[in-house]
Amino acid sequence: MIPTRAADVVVVGAGPAGLHAAVQAADGGASVLLIDSDVRPGGQYHRQLPVEFGAVHPERAHHDQAEAAELIARLARHRRVTQRQQVTVWAAEPRLGGGALLSVADTSSGRAVNIGVIAAPRVILATGAYDRVVPFPGWDLPGVYTAGAAQALAKGSRVLVGQRVLVAGTGPFLLRVAATLIDAGAKLAGVLEANHTRGWVRRPRAMALAPEKVAEAARYTATLTRHRARVRAGRAVVAVHGTDRVEAATVAKLASDWTIVPGSERRVDVDAVAVGYGFVPQLDLALSLGCGTEPGPDGGPVVTVDDYQQTSTPGVYAAGELTGVGGAVLSAAEGALAGLATALDLGTLGERGHSARAAAWNGVRSRYRRFATALAAVYPVRDGWQSWLSDSTLVCRCEEVPYRALRGAVEQSGVTGLRTAKLTTRCGMGVCQGRMCGANVAALTATLSGRDEPADPLALTTRPLTTPISLDELAADPARGEHD
Repeated sequence: MIPTRAADVVVVGAGPAGLHAAVQAADGGASVLLIDSDVRPGGQYHRQLPVEFGAVHPERAHHDQAEAAELIARLARHRRVTQRQQVTVWAAEPRLGGGALLSVADTSSGRAVNIGVIAAPRVILATGAYDRVVPFPGWDLPGVYTAGAAQALAKGSRVLVGQRVLVAGTGPFLLRVAATLIDAGAKLAGVLEANHTRGWVRRPRAMALAPEKVAEAARYTATLTRHRARVRAGRAVVAVHGTDRVEAATVAKLASDWTIVPGSERRVDVDAVAVGYGFVPQLDLALSLGCGTEPGPDGGPVVTVDDYQQTSTPGVYAAGELTGVGGAVLSAAEGALAGLATALDLGTLGERGHSARAAAWNGVRSRYRRFATALAAVYPVRDGWQSWLSDSTLVCRCEEVPYRALRGAVEQSGVTGLRTAKLTTRCGMGVCQGRMCGANVAALTATLSGRDEPADPLALTTRPLTTPISLDELAADPARGEHD
């Protein structure tokens, strides 16, 4: 059962940020309820193999797995921590006096049951991020995966998305995904980085901020080199071809603005493509709770927090990727600081104890926030991807809206904003509720209407329900939690 009279602190999400938040809040004297929608804790970064696999040394399967296993075991033993996996928060609202009322459901059976409400005096949101992709002709074919999905299948189930895979997009995450696929047995056709590597040459001090990350990237590159999987900068997958699934991809050289260099296109035979153009923070719950946002390192919206990781909503804290994408180390530091701050706020941890425990984490946070800013500058998403589109390229996959429909709405109907684009074309009305297409539709609408800056993509994504839940599931389950 899901506790409906909550602990002092409810942590939503059991990735690096959530795990560290829970342990620090509990060590600080607060009672903690840690809830997560996945089968096992760890998040995407520390995704574990199923217990059914019977792995003798699971800590060898992934980076930092031994440290993560120790942290997860520590939480399982902690007398002030209650953990619940496969629990989804499908709605949230601010709670009188601070914190939140969280509408939750047990999804372990494949359906939402034991639906109830958790009254949480303090909440730490650690909901992470999801892949950003940009559209291109054929991206809706079976065999095109996000880089994160390809990695999750390989890490969590040892399932390959294909036998000959092309990894493309921008950012250092591509190297990690490629190395994971090779480790799982895939043959890589290559790794295509849309940006040029000279961005790091102009920022040598940024690399010094995170030498361990530079070393990690070098290890991944060495793995790729051993398996003859070349990393090519200034290139991208600009189209995918096939009848029923991916059979080939068109690869092209890109100019600095990401427009295609004429005559550089070539066709590569592959059966899968993994694409990733950075990440988008999972802001749904934060927006439902009224948390303020601001532009992050890459210009997209992130949750605004103070030095204690507290949001603009009293009693609600945020940590990890939803405050700005910066990787697992930054997420862990922010989670730890949020956990300590809730214990201080509740009075279970004194000022002196808080200062002593927070000092080292503050240093890590400061250093990695600067590194995250440098990453965003080196790996931007340029507007030239818009030139890859054909009239029939889908810009909203859920509602199957082609580029021609969006262009027609702007040129013929005078659409200039996201809300009117949605009403006119149905972009963002599907199952994903604009999560996948929001940033792209915002950029396209801005370009087509002649605006300098894209509209706020949150105009497509703010919904009372943060996760789809059916009416029959709501009606069939009599269980309800209590409001405090």
